[in-house]
Amino acid sequence: MSTHYPIAIIGAGLGGLTAARVLRVGGVEAAVFESEASREVRTQGGMLDIHEENGQRALRAAGLYDDFRGIVHEGGQAMRLVGPDGTVHVSHEDDGAGGRPEVDRGDLRDLLLDSLPDGTVHWGRKATGARALGDGRHEVTFADDSVVTTDLLVGADGAWSRVRPLVSDARPAYTGICLVETDLFEADSRHPRSAALVGGGFFICLGHERGLLAHRESDGSLHVYAALKADEGWPDTVDFGDRAAAKAAVLAHFEGWDEGLRGLVADAETITPRRVNALPVGHRWDRVPGVTLLGDAAHLMSPFAGEGANAAMFDGAELALAITAHPGDTEAALSAYEMALFPRGETSAAESADSLRDMFGERGLETMIDFFTARPVEH
Repeated sequence: MSTHYPIAIIGAGLGGLTAARVLRVGGVEAAVFESEASREVRTQGGMLDIHEENGQRALRAAGLYDDFRGIVHEGGQAMRLVGPDGTVHVSHEDDGAGGRPEVDRGDLRDLLLDSLPDGTVHWGRKATGARALGDGRHEVTFADDSVVTTDLLVGADGAWSRVRPLVSDARPAYTGICLVETDLFEADSRHPRSAALVGGGFFICLGHERGLLAHRESDGSLHVYAALKADEGWPDTVDFGDRAAAKAAVLAHFEGWDEGLRGLVADAETITPRRVNALPVGHRWDRVPGVTLLGDAAHLMSPFAGEGANAAMFDGAELALAITAHPGDTEAALSAYEMALFPRGETSAAESADSLRDMFGERGLETMIDFFTARPVEH
């Protein structure tokens, strides 16, 4: 037996929640289905810089901009760029004038969740498949054997979307870069050398086609990404359950680097590998009645231009605004939304792909020095 919802959003990430919130502001209710068991089941990742031209516009459409300003990590727009020997080449403090304030992803998600009525998000509903029923209606099945039908299905379910196959055969492909995430908790007291190295905001170290990227988190920890050019199967050759062995495997890629830099991995208290995948730049699909995509489901890109979360939120807001602007005409709304989505997504994905190439090329450090000294810093 199935339950019917006029609008069903699959995925309670930032994009899906923004869509639900902006719809509610416009007087339209939507149901959101999320695979995680609850909002507390895991931490939501590190810091995000929220851009004026998309993420902040989405928050304004959601009526949450003032509340967003209250969760901004003051000082988080500071930036430091160094080389493998520890030399600082570019350093900018956060003077409060930048257009990309930093927030904790979890705080931002909580802001969106708290703006929705209880019951909007259906937790523990992992989508396993979706199929067309005709006349623009769709059916979604979940791992708990429940089924819903909907007049408008929105795939906000990320890189490996179960909704995407309804409109596209495209699948994410490995970009050649693997990120190994580490955390150093209570950095000022427990890891003072690393805390001083990273500073108060965003930290980039590049060289030899690899890098160390770090953020100072709002809780005082350091969240670090060791970026490696590696075969897609490389993470499977390392026992990441053995922290010492995993650190050694990662540090082997940073032989000869400054010992302080190596400490961002050597002193880590967690270590987790993540392959960086992306959809083809310019991914698009023909109009399919009653279904669309947003965020990573639509245009998964590398994180190296900081566009992913911002693009997802803006997609969610733009989709909701299109729906409320075309009451009773779902197809007109989706056509208008996708007409703007495709070129916008292509631009962001191309920028991200270019940043990956530039940062991890043979002259990655020199390229980024030129980038940050030729324009005001906006990471």
